Amino acid sequence: MNMDVPQEWKHTTNIYEVNVRQYTKEGTFRAFEKEMPRLKNMGVKTLWFMPITPIAQKNKKGSLGSPYAAADFTSINPEFGTMDDFKHLVNEAHRLGFKVIIDWVANHTGWDHVWTKTDPEFYLKENGDFKMASGMDDIIELDYENQEMRKAMIDAMKFWIEETNIDGFRCDLASWVTVDFWEEARPEVEKIKPLFWIGEFDELESPEHGKVFDASYSWKWMHKSAEFYKDNQPIQELVDLLRKYSQIGDSSMRAWFTTNHDENSWNGTEYEKYGDITKAMAVFSATWNGIPLLYSGQELPNHKRLEFFEKDPIEWTNDCKMADFYKTLLNLKSSNPALRGGDSNVVTYLLNTSANDKIFAYIRKNKWNEVLVVLNFSKENVEFTIDDENVSGIFKNIFDGTKRDFNTGKNFSFKVSDYAVFEK
Repeated sequence: MNMDVPQEWKHTTNIYEVNVRQYTKEGTFRAFEKEMPRLKNMGVKTLWFMPITPIAQKNKKGSLGSPYAAADFTSINPEFGTMDDFKHLVNEAHRLGFKVIIDWVANHTGWDHVWTKTDPEFYLKENGDFKMASGMDDIIELDYENQEMRKAMIDAMKFWIEETNIDGFRCDLASWVTVDFWEEARPEVEKIKPLFWIGEFDELESPEHGKVFDASYSWKWMHKSAEFYKDNQPIQELVDLLRKYSQIGDSSMRAWFTTNHDENSWNGTEYEKYGDITKAMAVFSATWNGIPLLYSGQELPNHKRLEFFEKDPIEWTNDCKMADFYKTLLNLKSSNPALRGGDSNVVTYLLNTSANDKIFAYIRKNKWNEVLVVLNFSKENVEFTIDDENVSGIFKNIFDGTKRDFNTGKNFSFKVSDYAVFEK
């Protein structure tokens, strides 16, 4: 079996979202390249670059504009460097063992995208002018009834594979684009090579898109878990939602995350949303069935909302305090078969504890491999026991290396924000 094709590596990968503009003071590909050995050491497997295409100037937001308002689908945002710089970055990433995916914005363009002049019929119209995308006045909607536009869009996607040898796409607002486009585009683009496709949509809301993409967003989970913490909702509501996700099955995967570019800028940092359970939520994201998704600066950790349309660099220090935490989790995710995402050989059991209203515990098993996760999702200290037939034998705590025999050691004492992960 070819281990290099996404069909193999997608089960053990993780995704790290790179905000090139805010990553370094320079805000360039070359400057970011220097950070890649550090990310490799942290266990990052797939780098996702926010849109790298030039930004439309007409009706742009702020002084720099939104990367999601493209002016051209087949060239590079000069803010970041040149096409050669990007090719250099991809080659270097591949040499270090990373996969590289780029953000693909198929639903819309900026107001002065090259197509507005060369092919205005590619766009939806409203009152004789281009149709503004819902609620966002710096972008205009493409017309997916137009077969020529679809062909041009597919050609543009092929361009990046042929020119730069990237490994796939993160598709922005994928469910805003008719599913038959993706059904047409994926096999066509993959004539060049097999690719990894993650779509920005929730499969509970767009099940038909789930049949085309390798992975999708867990938007409902992100919103529900934030409400759960803020409004002191019962854990059972989280469990009910996870059951719905599990019923989708393993032909596709969910991506789990505590923040991303939109969330950080518009709704607040992960700490604003999750408070005491921020780390427990990160542990969940790395160990539940699917793919963990990290955002630039989480390893610091970053406590500031990054500006979206202005230069606002992450305030790096020499000490990324969360790097070892993520390294431990990401390496476990990559190496332990019990954490393979989208693999029907893995079974996940929710565990019974003496504090089911405060403690969220589960064990994932793949033959003799087992990973046990125990999270304090409450806002108080909890004394509890795990008494469940699915847990027995000796496990090692992956964070401190201590061993525990679960046939006898069932008692726990957790402080607020405590978590534990055990490997059999």
